[in-house]
Amino acid sequence: MGAAGFIEPEKLYGYYFLAELSLSGLIRPVPGILPLAILARDEEAKGLVVSRGNAREAAIVRELPVYAPDTLLECVQFLRGELLIEPQPETSVDPSRSSSPSMGADFAEVKGQLAAKRAMEIAAAGNHNILLIGPPGSGKTMLAQRLPGILPPLSFEESLDVTRVYSVAGLLSPEEGVLRERPFRAPHHTVSNVAMIGGGRNPRPGEVSLAHRGVLFLDELPEYAKASLEALRQPLEDGVVTVSRAAGTVVYPARCMLVAAMNPCPCGYLGDAGHACSCSAEQVAHYRHKLSGPLLDRIDLHVEAPAVPYSELRAPTRPEDNRWSSAAMSERIIAAREIQRKRYAGSQTRCNAELSGSTLEKYCALTESCHALMQSAMSRLALSARAYSRILRVARTIADLAGEDAISESFLAEAIGLRALDRPV
Repeated sequence: MGAAGFIEPEKLYGYYFLAELSLSGLIRPVPGILPLAILARDEEAKGLVVSRGNAREAAIVRELPVYAPDTLLECVQFLRGELLIEPQPETSVDPSRSSSPSMGADFAEVKGQLAAKRAMEIAAAGNHNILLIGPPGSGKTMLAQRLPGILPPLSFEESLDVTRVYSVAGLLSPEEGVLRERPFRAPHHTVSNVAMIGGGRNPRPGEVSLAHRGVLFLDELPEYAKASLEALRQPLEDGVVTVSRAAGTVVYPARCMLVAAMNPCPCGYLGDAGHACSCSAEQVAHYRHKLSGPLLDRIDLHVEAPAVPYSELRAPTRPEDNRWSSAAMSERIIAAREIQRKRYAGSQTRCNAELSGSTLEKYCALTESCHALMQSAMSRLALSARAYSRILRVARTIADLAGEDAISESFLAEAIGLRALDRPV
């Protein structure tokens, strides 16, 4: 219309337009508005013109005028100066609506499993991947479902980061505006490789990207297709997913926390005092070999969650149990995350799970006695270099939870003990 002279071309300069135009002239919403709004702001655009259904989402981005005409005629009149359209009010992020322990199930409801709760606290404090191993009914799923409630609330920038993914995936409702809670994704083990990682003719984000800044829970881990599990190796290591197609390459963020659960053997009762295991040694080995070494190396904590005895199930709540309520755990986790925020201020690192290279050596320095302990564990358990790095990161998180600057032998020993699958069956 500008080329045809209906609108003076100079009046179009500085505006970004993204919407679907119907044959009747109505302007309709489309997915993926938020990334364009961020781009328009970064390029100091004069304004962004979208449909009314996308206006709330686009207005999340501050310092960017967002206009939402209902029809093409209104848009033309607005650009000509014949119609006044007020900019969409900025979509505010109310911190009170962010995720908090009170909004979900509480860890205090999980009977027993003190070692597993401690491991979940460590995992949440450093954003470490964790694998829970135990018989059916031991509470692995209950523990995983309560994890989002003890994670720190999303910051505004993290909310934008998560909302961008859901915007591109077309999963953001017009009323929602910005996502305020950390995602919790739990795909079934029949999920396809494309659904897990992302892809398709027009590549869409997969489950690992939809869990960005949140939790990806994989129950019955060995039952997932091997290709899907192996495809997780890159995003777990790099925090991004690269999808290449003939038309081009798309990169999606995937900085999620993996929480997985599995039985110790095919029947589920290996090591359970209350049930006899019917599996042979070969069956147990075959079952565990469904998980490759490189994948397990990318999971920081391997934690056993044994069956809870009846005496603990019927025991009344004691005052000391409050230590393992979601509120108390969240308080300790937020304090540890604040230590990490200050320590890594000005760098790309956000938490201990992201430490690597020179930063790992700098912030996870060991004493001579700790080196001796680590050397013994590496030799006895035949640990890989990647497992060594992950033990150091977990030990750093344990020290942060204790409010200590240095990694002591006790912190290192606890981190080594949290790799159950590195021990002989």
